[in-house]
Amino acid sequence: MNPKRFFRELRRRNIYRAAVGYAAAAWLLIQIATQTLPFFETPAWAVRLIIVLLLAGFPFALVWAWMFELTSEGIVRTEDVPPETAITRASGRKIDFLIICVLTLAIAVLVFDRFRSKVRQERSNAGEKSIAVLPFDNFSEDKEKAFFADGIQDDILTSLAKIRDLKVISRTSVMRYKGAEKTNIREIAKALGAANILEGSVRGSGNRVKVSVQLLDALADHHLWAESYDRTISDALTLQGELATEIAEKLRATLTPAEKARVQTKPTENADAYVLYLRARQYETGPDTLLQDYKTAEQLYTSALALDPDFALAHARLATTRGAIFHYYEPTDAWKTKLLAGAQEALRLQPDLGEGHVALGLYHYWIERDYDRALEEFRLALQTLPNDGNVRSLMAAIQRRQGKWPEAAKSYEQVEEVDPQNANIVRNLLFTYTAMRRWPEAERAAERLRALAPDSTNSRIQAAYVDFWARGSTTALKTTLAQIPPGVDPDGNVTAGRWDVAMIERDFAAAEQSLVASPLEGVSYLNGQMTAKTFLQGCIALAKGDSAQAQASFQSAVPGFEAAVQESPDDATRHANLGLLSAFLGRKETAMEEGRRAVELMPESKDAFDGAIMNSVLALIYARVGEADLALRLLERLIKTPGAVDSALYSVTLNDLRARWVWDPLRNEARFQQLIAGEGN
Repeated sequence: MNPKRFFRELRRRNIYRAAVGYAAAAWLLIQIATQTLPFFETPAWAVRLIIVLLLAGFPFALVWAWMFELTSEGIVRTEDVPPETAITRASGRKIDFLIICVLTLAIAVLVFDRFRSKVRQERSNAGEKSIAVLPFDNFSEDKEKAFFADGIQDDILTSLAKIRDLKVISRTSVMRYKGAEKTNIREIAKALGAANILEGSVRGSGNRVKVSVQLLDALADHHLWAESYDRTISDALTLQGELATEIAEKLRATLTPAEKARVQTKPTENADAYVLYLRARQYETGPDTLLQDYKTAEQLYTSALALDPDFALAHARLATTRGAIFHYYEPTDAWKTKLLAGAQEALRLQPDLGEGHVALGLYHYWIERDYDRALEEFRLALQTLPNDGNVRSLMAAIQRRQGKWPEAAKSYEQVEEVDPQNANIVRNLLFTYTAMRRWPEAERAAERLRALAPDSTNSRIQAAYVDFWARGSTTALKTTLAQIPPGVDPDGNVTAGRWDVAMIERDFAAAEQSLVASPLEGVSYLNGQMTAKTFLQGCIALAKGDSAQAQASFQSAVPGFEAAVQESPDDATRHANLGLLSAFLGRKETAMEEGRRAVELMPESKDAFDGAIMNSVLALIYARVGEADLALRLLERLIKTPGAVDSALYSVTLNDLRARWVWDPLRNEARFQQLIAGEGN
C-alpha cells in the first residue's frame, strides 16, 4: 500500500473532519450530561452509559465517514461518487464552519465548567454553610449610633455562632473591614474563608431605627435574600433572633431546638445597658491587651450591670476582663475574687451561657493553674459557642503552658486556618513561634500580624522584635517606633520600646531622652506590674558606670517593688522583679532569695511558659551578683528551652546575650563566649 495515497484517500473521504467533529460533539454531550442530568435525579449508571456509548461510537463514526459521503444530492456511498463530483470546496468550508462552531461551543463549556469548578472548590474550601457578618454601615445623622450598628452586627454574629451546622467567621476577623470599601465582596469572602456574606446598614432617627440586611452568595456573586426592619431601639434588640433564624434557613442549616432557643434569647431587656455593653466589648477585644483598655471596659460593664443586674452576658464579659487585668498586669486577690464571683453569677443566671463557662475556665487556667478543669469548662463553652475560635485558642494556650509546644503550635495553626483574619490568634501564634525560636515561621506570623493590626502599636512593636531575635538587627524596631506619632503611647509601651532599643544599642543618651519625653511615671516593661521610670533610669546609670546615680534611682524604685510583692505575695513575677532590682542594688542574698522564690512559685513543670521566664530572670540575677557558674548553667539549658524569650532585658536568645548590657559580667567567661558563638537560637 502506498502511504501517501492512503492518507490522501483519508482526506478525500473526510475522515479527519469526522474525527474532529465527532470528538468535539461527543465531549460536549458528555459535559452537558454530567452537569445537567443529576439535577433531574437521573441514575449515575445512566450517565455512565451515555459516556460509554459515545466513546464506543467513535470508530463507527470513522467507518461511516469512510463508507459514505455528503453530497448535494444527500448521503451516498463513497464508491458511487466520482472523484470529480466529490464534496466541493464550498461544501467543505460549510462542514469546517460547523466543526468550528461545535469546537467553540465545547471550549465555552470547558471555560464555564472550569469557572464553576473553581467556585465549587472555593466553596468546598470555605464550607457551603460558612458566613461572615461584615460590620454594618451607620447611615444615621447621629454618629453615636455607630455603637448600635456594631451591636446589631455583633448580635447577629454571636447568634449565628451558636449554630453548630454553620461556620461563622469571628468578630475579630470581620471588624478589620469596618469603614472599608466593600466593592469586591468575592475577594473579601476569599480572604475570610467564607462562602456567604451578610451586609447591613442602620439608619436611625430619635427612638426609631431602620435596619437593612442582605445575604450574598459571595463566590457565585448573587443575592440570596434581603430584608428591612423598622423598629424602636428597644424592639430592635430582638432582631438578632429573627435574623439568625432566617439566615440559617436560607443557608439550609439545621437548628436544634436548644440552638433555636439560645438564638432567640435576648441578652437584656434594657437597651441602655446593652449600649454600654457594646462600648465595653470594643475596648475588651482589641488586639493590644492594654491595661487602660481593660480598665475602661471594666467600668463600662459595671455601669451596664448597674442598669440590669440580671444581665448574665455582661457578668461573664466583666469577669473575663477582670481576669485579664489579673493575668497581664495586677495579680491581686481582689481581681481574683471578682473574676470567680462574676463567672459564678453569670452561670447562676444562665447555666448554659458559653461565655460564663469561658470566664470560669479562665479562673481555673489563670488563677488556679488547674488545666484539666479549665479545659473541661472550655469544652462546655464550645457546646454553645461551636464557632468561637478564641476558646480553641485558649485551649492551645494551655498546651503551651503544659510544655506541649509542637502541639500548641499545631493547634494555633488549625485555629488560624478556620479564622485567618483574627489578629489575636495570629499574635498568639507569633508568641508560640518566638518562644520555640522558630524564626522563619515567626517572621511570617509577624508580617501577617502587621497586616491584620496596622493600628495596634503593641502588635507592631512585638512583631518588630522578631528581626532582632532572629538576626540581631534593631532596624525594624527603630523604624516601627519612629513611625508612631508623638503622643501615642498606650500604657507607656512605646516609651518602653524606645528605651529598650536604645539600651540594646548602648545609646544611653537616646535611652534617657525616651524617658524624659514621656510624662508617665510608669510604663509597661517588666511583667506583672507597671515598671517605674526610676528603675529604667537606674539601668541607664548602671550601664554607663555611674554607680552613685544608679543606686539613687534604684533605691527610689524599691518601695513600689516591695509594695507589689506585699500586695501579691504568691505571685512569682513580682518576686522575680524584686529580685532583679535587688541584684542591681548589689543586695546579693535578697536578690537570690527572691529569684529562687519566683522559680519555686512558678516552676517550669507547672507552667512551661512563665516558668521559663522566671528561670531567665534568675539566671540574670546570678550573673549580676557574681554567681557566674550558676548563671551559665541556667543559660546553657535555657538557650535550648522554649519559652525563655521576651521583649525585655532578661530574654534568652543568642542575640539578646550578644547585645544586651546586662550580661556584661559574663562576657569574659569562656563558657559564655562559647555559648554566644553558637547558631540558630
